Amino acid sequence: MSRDSLLLFPSQRTYTILCFPGISWGTARATFQKALFWYDYSGQPVPVNSNQRTPMTAKPLQGKRVLSFVGDIYEDLELWYPKLRLIEAGAEFVIAGEEAKRVYAGKNGYPCASDIAIADAKSSDFDAVLLPGGFMPDRLRRLDRVKQLISEFARDGKCVAAICHGGWLAISAGVYRGVRTTGSPGIKDDLVNAGAIWEDAPVVVDRHFVSSRKPDDLPWFAAAMIDVMVKKDA
Repeated sequence: MSRDSLLLFPSQRTYTILCFPGISWGTARATFQKALFWYDYSGQPVPVNSNQRTPMTAKPLQGKRVLSFVGDIYEDLELWYPKLRLIEAGAEFVIAGEEAKRVYAGKNGYPCASDIAIADAKSSDFDAVLLPGGFMPDRLRRLDRVKQLISEFARDGKCVAAICHGGWLAISAGVYRGVRTTGSPGIKDDLVNAGAIWEDAPVVVDRHFVSSRKPDDLPWFAAAMIDVMVKKDA
């Protein structure tokens, strides 16, 4: 793991960036700079030095619970960025793997420990489900329990958020027919063949479905997840 420092807003603070193997400094710095934007809950970017930004004390997802799947070779950023952003917004974040309390290795080597087993997860206990990408979806999409859970979230109008190859999980669950969506260009044909309406955009929101293409889209992706969950109770 490499380390670099980035000075932003010199009168305020210096930020240290840890870069995982396989991620270029350009990508790491660009993603971090995007992350230094606050988002209001309509999904619009508000610079950190703006008087319009939402205070850090705001917890719009207080009392909400989010389920995420994890498995070996998951895409590191696509799980950890939403996890930290949603916790910051007040949500409880629970990670389900094939085994409970097991550590899974990310695509770029970052570990993630599951909280519960997928077999023990109940959609009724959660307000949203996160489907990260990487190579993990190609395995988990074969599990009946995973497909059942995603189908229940979609049926109940709860947020179903997929990024990059995470869309494979939604495809196998049969929930994308007639849904506007995006994802990794590598699964575009799979999405279209599953009945989805493909769009090439950083984030696509169709009712309670949220989708993005790649790690660079994460700031918009996480903001949209928050927006969908907040609006459900409006």
